[in-house]
Amino acid sequence: MNKRTGKPRSRSDSKTPLLKRMFSSLENGGGGSASVDYTLVLVCTIVLAVFGVLMVQSSASVEAIARGRDGFTVALNQAALAGVGIVLMLCMQFLKPATLRKLAVPAILLALATLAAVAFTPLGYAVLGNRNWMHIGSFRIQPSEFAKLALAVYCAFILEKKQALLHDWKHIIIPAFLPMGGGVLLLVLVGRDVGTALVLILILATAMFLAGLRMKYLLAFGATGLVAVAGLVAMSSNRRARILAWLGIDCGTQDALCYQANMGIQAFASGGWFGVGPGQSRMKWSYVPEAQNDFIFSILGEEFGFIGVLLVLVLFGLLALAMYRIAMRATDLYTRILMACLMSWIVGQSFINLGTVSGLLPVIGVPLPFISSGGSAMLAVTLAMGYVLCSARDQKRAAAKQPVTGTNTAE
Repeated sequence: MNKRTGKPRSRSDSKTPLLKRMFSSLENGGGGSASVDYTLVLVCTIVLAVFGVLMVQSSASVEAIARGRDGFTVALNQAALAGVGIVLMLCMQFLKPATLRKLAVPAILLALATLAAVAFTPLGYAVLGNRNWMHIGSFRIQPSEFAKLALAVYCAFILEKKQALLHDWKHIIIPAFLPMGGGVLLLVLVGRDVGTALVLILILATAMFLAGLRMKYLLAFGATGLVAVAGLVAMSSNRRARILAWLGIDCGTQDALCYQANMGIQAFASGGWFGVGPGQSRMKWSYVPEAQNDFIFSILGEEFGFIGVLLVLVLFGLLALAMYRIAMRATDLYTRILMACLMSWIVGQSFINLGTVSGLLPVIGVPLPFISSGGSAMLAVTLAMGYVLCSARDQKRAAAKQPVTGTNTAE
């Protein structure tokens, strides 16, 4: 007997492959799956943000003290912006998805304006070779982080608006990619921020794919983006050296170019199964460069070991699963594209960062969402989760209004 409906299982159900039934369960869930996904998004976001602040404090305090600064300054700034982001996220969930959609066009125009200011005006300045920061007085911001969110929201909005015309590939490309998406990507490339450019390409490719762009056009789009990235690498002696170091061809004088990657892997190896303990990392004492930013995951592995790394990966996995199920449950194209673009951003950027730290990828310079130091990145990703939470809450309310069908009877 099928206990949920009180009816016998059909022969077709019994013959359904186990793997297919498992994927179907992941996609659809039970009657309370909307509530479960809402809770997963809320809990995973808050836990990752809080854990990120703790890791920033652990990894950044030593360098700050060595420079004569307060050891809590960086973490307190991170905590303040994480708090602001979480409050905004909690407020965004009470808005209707239609209200948040109206922010799409202003968001992409603001992203283009600020990126242009970074690239072509004295307001922009470079950090570690990438011109992606803007300062106004004592206020500093990284517009490219918010451009990821703006691009995802705009692509979802405009492609839903043109839904009836998406059978023609030109309507998928214009204006989602040309001029808006391509403009954002070009301005980021002007600043030589290859890592952010790769994430933007992922977001654009996801939106184009879900809008129905044929594979040959999608491959051409991806190839064009990769050629542009390869061109930037070729024009930069520093990036060429990183690629050669990653391939093991030339690590430079005294293995200087391989030093950061080697130290990151050594930090991982030092952690073992359970780590050396919170705050007890030895490699953060100026052995691992950028320990609080791009290589913070290596410090996490040293302090919390394999178990801690696994728990963080599980949190990212649960967050991605919840976003996937929200997208699958959605009845409108906007929500599906938006959830998929945000998921490709979070998962794709995490993969690039973890690949860099583990040596699977060259050192690119991409922060780990929620964990790495950076107020702009933290605020942008929590605002993105505000959009996710808004859609999850809307689906949760819709599920609560649906009448219960069937009876739960004992076998």
